[in-house]
Amino acid sequence: MRVLILSQYFWPENFQINELAETLQEKGVEVEILTGKPNYPKGKFYAGYRGGGCVEEFHHGLPIHRIPIVARGNGGLRLGINYFSFVLSGLFFAPWLLRKRKYDVVFVYAPSPILQAIPALFVGRVKKCPVLLWVQDLWPESLSATGYVRNNLILKIIEWVVRFIYRHCDLLLVQSRGFEAPVRKLACQTRVAYHPNSVESVFSNPSNIEVPEVEGLGEGFTLLFAGNIGSAQAVDVIIEVAEILKSYEDIHFVVVGDGSRRDEMILSCRRRGLKNVHLPGRFPVEMMPTFMKRASALIVTLADKPIFSLTVPNKVQAYLAVGKPIIACLNGEGARIVTEAEAGLTAPAEDAAALAAAIIRLYEMDEISRNIMGLNGRRYFETNFDHDRLVDVLITHFESEVTRKRERK
Repeated sequence: MRVLILSQYFWPENFQINELAETLQEKGVEVEILTGKPNYPKGKFYAGYRGGGCVEEFHHGLPIHRIPIVARGNGGLRLGINYFSFVLSGLFFAPWLLRKRKYDVVFVYAPSPILQAIPALFVGRVKKCPVLLWVQDLWPESLSATGYVRNNLILKIIEWVVRFIYRHCDLLLVQSRGFEAPVRKLACQTRVAYHPNSVESVFSNPSNIEVPEVEGLGEGFTLLFAGNIGSAQAVDVIIEVAEILKSYEDIHFVVVGDGSRRDEMILSCRRRGLKNVHLPGRFPVEMMPTFMKRASALIVTLADKPIFSLTVPNKVQAYLAVGKPIIACLNGEGARIVTEAEAGLTAPAEDAAALAAAIIRLYEMDEISRNIMGLNGRRYFETNFDHDRLVDVLITHFESEVTRKRERK
């Protein structure tokens, strides 16, 4: 089995496709990567890389073909240029870079932008092999919900492009069961299958790594939020809850990570005089499980928008894997999983009063009950989101599509 993974993001950028590619290789699949020059999340190229020119390199034995791209910068127009530069570069350079290679499958790892599937479809046509698309974000819904695009005409054009992409793929894999209906609506006859995310092995099999001391972590009852601090995460609700609970001197909120809303959170805490919220910044992913294990509970939040009720933020799987109780302030699929796993408590998205009540309920529980929640979460992760098992399922999808392609010839 020879697989080309096409993804705008790859090592040294931190995405789960990195470990998935390595595991496929370990299981005997011949894997190559077509990707851009690393510049996520800071918007600047990593040391040793520049935007122009094609580069071929290896990482853990994986051949990587890097095509020219414009760095994402600070978002806005620059982010749109970044997206389109990868598409155009892929269409122009991929056939030449891959001209002497044969593949059985083209596999697209598709967080935003889903537009990166366009060069994959072209490569699949040239190589006469099936194209599988793993949908991580719903377009155009996510663009509208996050406020990146507000023009209805542009959103309709993007919807048309997404419909074209879906209908020209051979199989669409969706990371959330909530994605199935909206994807099928645009996909016409293209098959759709549920294939959830797992997490990096540092969460499922954490090592004992030394980490710095973080203010607030391990002091009294600590709630840890880890990951992107952006508008989609509706982090304002954490500030509101911290103000509601400021009389509980031993309850602390530690928000680890970076993003577009971090500076606003810091300013808001200062204006409100909150001493129970700590924002230590971003740390290497290898340190996160240790930080999580030091917390009393882990908190995940999402904005109160229809699109976010369909998605499962990847930190849910990470939290389950670590085995700590979860407070989930979100709607839909993410909340369903936490409830079904009996791994914690939930509150409606952006509902500060309900979130505060859930935190107090967990705070007043005995340690044994909280530990049981953590164990339930870990057990649910192993049953539903184990990385090794999910890779085996993915290989089965590859084999099935190759067989279908041969039968149609």
